[in-house]
Amino acid sequence: MVSLIIGLIFIAFTVFSVLPNMPLSWGSEVILFLKGCAPVVAAFLGLILLFIGAADIKDKKEAKKEEKEARARSEENKA
Repeated sequence: MVSLIIGLIFIAFTVFSVLPNMPLSWGSEVILFLKGCAPVVAAFLGLILLFIGAADIKDKKEAKKEEKEARARSEENKA
């Protein structure tokens, strides 16, 4: 319950600070920040996705190897 109230307070502050004709009126600064951080965030997300993709490929190779070993063991047990 407390987290909901705090979340609503933060959202209200954000709206209050960004709206024009308000005492803070930080709308233009927020837009500049978003423009500046977008390429950096995109680069970090790209790196993270590359690492996830590489790990996924590695996991698939290991799964195929384990499956192949399991098949070989099951064939040995049948014989």
